[in-house]
Amino acid sequence: MEQKFVSSDLDNFWVAYDKILSTKDTTRQYELLREFYLDKATLGLKGLMEVRNYSEKELVDCITQNPKFWNSLKPNTRKLKSLYPKINANIQKLKKAYPDLKPVVIYFAVGAFRTGGTVQGNKILIGAEVSLADKTTVIDELPSWRQPFYKERNPYKELPLLCTHEYIHTQQKPLVENLLSMCLYEGVAEFVSSKITGTKSTTPAIEYGKANSEIVIAKFVSDLFVMTNNYNWLWGENRNELKIRDLGYYIGYEICERYYNLSKDKSKAIKELIELDYTNEKEVERIVNATQLLPKKLDELYKDYEAQRPTVTSIEPFKNGNQTIQAGVTQISINFSEEMDTNHRGFDYGPLGENHIYKFKQLIGWSNNNKTITIEVEFEPSKHYQVLLTNRFRNKKGIALKPYLLEFKTN
Repeated sequence: MEQKFVSSDLDNFWVAYDKILSTKDTTRQYELLREFYLDKATLGLKGLMEVRNYSEKELVDCITQNPKFWNSLKPNTRKLKSLYPKINANIQKLKKAYPDLKPVVIYFAVGAFRTGGTVQGNKILIGAEVSLADKTTVIDELPSWRQPFYKERNPYKELPLLCTHEYIHTQQKPLVENLLSMCLYEGVAEFVSSKITGTKSTTPAIEYGKANSEIVIAKFVSDLFVMTNNYNWLWGENRNELKIRDLGYYIGYEICERYYNLSKDKSKAIKELIELDYTNEKEVERIVNATQLLPKKLDELYKDYEAQRPTVTSIEPFKNGNQTIQAGVTQISINFSEEMDTNHRGFDYGPLGENHIYKFKQLIGWSNNNKTITIEVEFEPSKHYQVLLTNRFRNKKGIALKPYLLEFKTN
């Protein structure tokens, strides 16, 4: 299986780059970008623009504001093809370890700094401005928050492993939007790519996690079911006290590594990890519980979490279920079991649908040390009302409300 690479977008980019810098006319710069780069886009560049939602303005601004960066990056884009044999060798190793591997195309293009590598269907999309940089790349024009990545990593050298990682993503089933599945999704790709190529992961979070596993796992367990904290662990700037980006890669990697090491049939373990169905909660639990990485089994941790969730204790001026409420404008106060985060709230339709929700007038506000929210609504006569208080309500720790259905009837 010979790997297919497409890098013509890079050649087109440099033509566009030179022409854009030859004029100060902004309107003309956009025209040149389209004529020489975007209008000639491969399926890879089109996919990159779509999945990262890049705009023409972002691309032009990146080009005109960072000339030293681009001039220092250019040589690496010109010698990219020298890495093809190494990337191809990695893919052959992956094919040997996972015979069911489906071939995909690897595209190289230039974006606006929002990805080094991602996937779209059967395409691997490599952002050259991130993944083809090395220690010779001049970064002092870049924003200070963007520079640490280039200082800590050597992306050009790491490209073969990155391509293998992204290749595995193209073989995986869709992830589920919860923290554990997201960590496993990335952990599978990172562990399997490192294992089958014999290349140590270059993600700093993995080395940090192994050296500080006790505190990392404790923090992970505290965040496991808290919807607001996913980006402390993956794909974002970590804002908790650990301050290390992408520690979710460590969690997923460690689970996969332990599962692989415990498995007698290593080939079967790799197949199970790559083909994991994230919607199959029993299978996810089986793999995670088998590793004993977490202090308790997942169902026990969930019970602990459920016991911490805030609840609705009462509503005023009438009780839930009342069937003799007067029509007209009224205020409803909803009392919670503890102080809530006033920045988050959520009301939705009940089982009867949108025709059975009241007309919302205004938010009166929070009171009782933020344990009570008061809203003003309007009721019609002779109507059955339902409204669901959703888990978008959260306490001060970010733990979601147990959803609560308000239901009543008017005279």
